[in-house]
Formats: sequence, C-alpha cells, structure tokens
Amino acid sequence: MYDAGGVYMVMKTLLDGGFLDPSPMTVSGKTLGENIEEITWKTDQKVIYSFDNPLSPTGGVVGLRGSLAPDGAIVKVAGMHRLQFTGPARVFDCEEDCFAAVEHRQIQEGEVVVIRYEGPKGGPGMREMLSTTAALYGLGMGEKVALITDGRFSGATRGFCIGHVGPEAADGGPIALVEDGDTIAIDAEAGTIDLLVSDEALAERRRAWRPRANDYQAGALWRYAQNVGPASKGALTHPGAKAETHVYADI
Repeated sequence: MYDAGGVYMVMKTLLDGGFLDPSPMTVSGKTLGENIEEITWKTDQKVIYSFDNPLSPTGGVVGLRGSLAPDGAIVKVAGMHRLQFTGPARVFDCEEDCFAAVEHRQIQEGEVVVIRYEGPKGGPGMREMLSTTAALYGLGMGEKVALITDGRFSGATRGFCIGHVGPEAADGGPIALVEDGDTIAIDAEAGTIDLLVSDEALAERRRAWRPRANDYQAGALWRYAQNVGPASKGALTHPGAKAETHVYADI
C-alpha cells in the first residue's frame, strides 16, 4: 500500500467518492481537501482502486439484520462461494464448550453453530472465535456448517462465520433465546439473518430467560462489563465525544 501511494491515495479516492469531508484544517495549515489536491493518482499500481472501479460491489464484509440480530451482525463474504445457509441451531453458551464439541466430532453437517455470551458484556471483552473455526476447517467442516456468535472473528476467519450479533445474549438479545433444533436462515446476498421461531414461542422463552453470570465478578473485567455498550455502537465504555464539555488540549 505504501509503494502504491499510501494513505493519501486511499483518502484521495474516498474524497472523490464523496466519503470524506474536505473542510477540516490540518497541522499543515491547509485543509484536508487542499492536501489531497496535491496528490497525483498513480495508474501503475493494482493495490488501491478508484471509487468508481471497486474490486467488488459489496466489499469484503456484509452487514446482516433480521429477527436474530435486530441491531445487526457482520459476515465476511470475501472468498465465499455460498451466500445462503439454512439449518438447525446447535447452541453453546461459551467458546470452550463449542470447541470441545468440535474436538469430539459432535458437530453435524448442515448445522448452524451458535456461540453466545461472548459479546462485549458476556465475554466479557468480545472474545475472538478463531480457534473454533480453525478446528472446524481441520475436520473438513468449514464449508458444511455456519457459525454465529455475539463475539467476534479475525480477518483470518474462513467459511460462513457471522459475528457481532446484536443485541448480545448478555443483554437478552434474540440470540439468548435460541434453542437446539431451531431453524436459522441466513442470506448474505439479501443481508438477512432470521430465527424461524414464532413470536409466541419467543415470548414464552423470554419470560423464562435469566441473565448468565460470566467468570469475572470482580476486578477490571467486571467493571468493564458494567459499563460497555453494544458492539453495534463500537463496544464503548464512554458516551463519546458529543458528551464532552471540554477538551484537555484546550486547557
């Protein structure tokens, strides 16, 4: 990327596409737009694409939304050959239990594996589920199952893996109400993820649902879990810049 023109080349195509505000002043004494005007587009590189000639129409990740994830979820579609998946749920309340099931070859082809209580509050800390997906691939099951979690994945994840499901299970989101055998339908092309269970059944389950305690009931991670917000808003432990009444740099 550096040899192709660097960050300013990326900013140039973002500005050309209307995705950047050119007006903010920079430390150079010029505005962002004025700085970018000095950049010449390099045509002899194949790393950074212009906004009107993208590598793909959707990008590498797709946002999903539906009855299982009213606040959204994320799936990486780069390199995927299958964009739809429907199957029975196989539910685990932590990654370790799911990993043990994979180790003992207890996951069946066609299942939608659900790992919950791994979100910002539930983990706590929104743990990464990469070890389980790697184990599934090691068994040759990577393209034969889907995996859904309120935790997260790294960029190395392969297969039909959906993370950042919100609201998370620790907040009583629909993912907390899923039971083994429930049908889950995912369509990464249409951007949907739905739990095919009647509203009446879900209402009954919600009445019986109780929050699950994590393993950190004191200390820094406990305090973090009390304050962290949803993944869909960045999993922040503060209200954001709009709530600030002063900036220390201005004192």
